[in-house]
Amino acid sequence: MDNMAMPQVPLSGQKFSFLKILLYVVLIGIILYFGKDLFIPLSFSFFISFILYPICQWLENHGFNRAMAVFVCIFLLLALVFTILFLLGQQLISFSIEWASLKTKLLDTLNQLSRFLTERLNIDKEEQMSWLKNIRNDSSSGTLSFLKDTLYSSGIWLVLVLLIPIFSALILYYRTMFVKVLYLLFSPEKKAVIQKILHLTVNTYYNFIKGMAIVYLIVGILNSVGLWIIGIPHPFLFGFIASVFTIIPYIGIIIAAIFPVTVSWLTYSSVWYPIGVILIFTFVQYLEANLIFPMAVSSKLNLNTFVTIIMIIAGGILWGAAGMILFIPYLAIVKLIADNTEELKALSILLGTKNS
Repeated sequence: MDNMAMPQVPLSGQKFSFLKILLYVVLIGIILYFGKDLFIPLSFSFFISFILYPICQWLENHGFNRAMAVFVCIFLLLALVFTILFLLGQQLISFSIEWASLKTKLLDTLNQLSRFLTERLNIDKEEQMSWLKNIRNDSSSGTLSFLKDTLYSSGIWLVLVLLIPIFSALILYYRTMFVKVLYLLFSPEKKAVIQKILHLTVNTYYNFIKGMAIVYLIVGILNSVGLWIIGIPHPFLFGFIASVFTIIPYIGIIIAAIFPVTVSWLTYSSVWYPIGVILIFTFVQYLEANLIFPMAVSSKLNLNTFVTIIMIIAGGILWGAAGMILFIPYLAIVKLIADNTEELKALSILLGTKNS
């Protein structure tokens, strides 16, 4: 027994494989981070083209040529977007009508605060004005720099947003060429597998957009009902705006809460109503991040909740709010490839929902 040597297991190959995978992950992360200004609009374009593909295919099967079918699909998409913006604008106009009275109440509240500081803390109005002047002077340079950076970034994003419909139309129009190139990159034996993956990818994106619509609808309804119960004006406007702002990590809900908190304070002159708004938004945000989004989206994509949450965080780190949306369907495509590749069965199990 003592003379028996333990078998030596070579670990160099496993170590090399792990380092190789780690290297790929790091390189892909660097490319995605520094190329996000290009990859984000392209990703949205692919996203939109996959969603519109069934409609485009149906139109082509009913006598439309490809160019006309693509034009109709893009037109319907833009019409839907402008309709949503129009309805939102109508709600904002209704809110702006009441702004005059709210502005008067806001000025009264500021005057009351000034009197409180004067009577209770012995801070006269001249000192208060001096404070405000110093704050304005200290923040003016930083604010100007921030506005310049914001306008520059907004200009870039505006151009990219305008390019998204064009990219989507071109992807739909040249889709046959892209598929042929994809076939040429692999052996002929893989053609059936590639066709299956492409078909499942279109269905995946459809299920994803359906899941996202469910998320925003549920969050918007919960926000609106909560605001309506405590008596906040325009509950559906504020509720669904907050629903959309949930795509911005951490600060999105804070931005969305500013208006309803202010309106509730000016309307009722009580601190309990703003506290109620904050509690409602915080509770719904918690449900959205930890229950509604993972279940509604990951269940549609057959991804487990644990991996979904990790990808949401990774997407936020690399691409911000856009990454939190786009990384999930990309992960689903990776799972589709893993499901149909024998060498990637372990990855398929890791990403899937089966627990046995």
